[in-house]
Amino acid sequence: MDKPLDNFSFKMMSAWFSLRDRLYSPKNILQEADIKPGFKILDYGCGPGGFSIAAAELVGGNGKVYTADILPIALMNVQKRASRHALANIETIHTDRATGLEDGSVDLVLLYDILHGLADPDSVLAELHRVLKPDSTLSFSDHHMAENEILTRITGQGLFRFLKKGDKTYTFKTI
Repeated sequence: MDKPLDNFSFKMMSAWFSLRDRLYSPKNILQEADIKPGFKILDYGCGPGGFSIAAAELVGGNGKVYTADILPIALMNVQKRASRHALANIETIHTDRATGLEDGSVDLVLLYDILHGLADPDSVLAELHRVLKPDSTLSFSDHHMAENEILTRITGQGLFRFLKKGDKTYTFKTI
């Protein structure tokens, strides 16, 4: 999230993601993350919010989804979509790195299609590790990266261990 898009580029990306979401349902992809009702989830680099909305529906009214992005337009988009879906369990966070969440307060982090564009991915991974509860999950996907690069980047600091590869995501656990 270190390289923010302009509004036009964000709208183009949103149109592409809308098409992607029709082809590959975010709820189906999130099944790989094993989301439970009541979970607290951080969707870091949420973009237009397709995964945020699906996650908010999956965690239910007792759960919470924090959506974090550097772009105010992304967060406004998520808020509008949440309102249309009558979801009151989404909270937006405007950030380029630090979330402001408490240590060990999140059950699951979604880190989808953003790591490749970060100027300092190690500091972001450290922040995500900080907010995750012990033995919690990082669900990861980034089609811009090769598998060996993903595994090396996520596990390289010793904060996460590789757990499994799904059809669309990689699952890591906190160490």
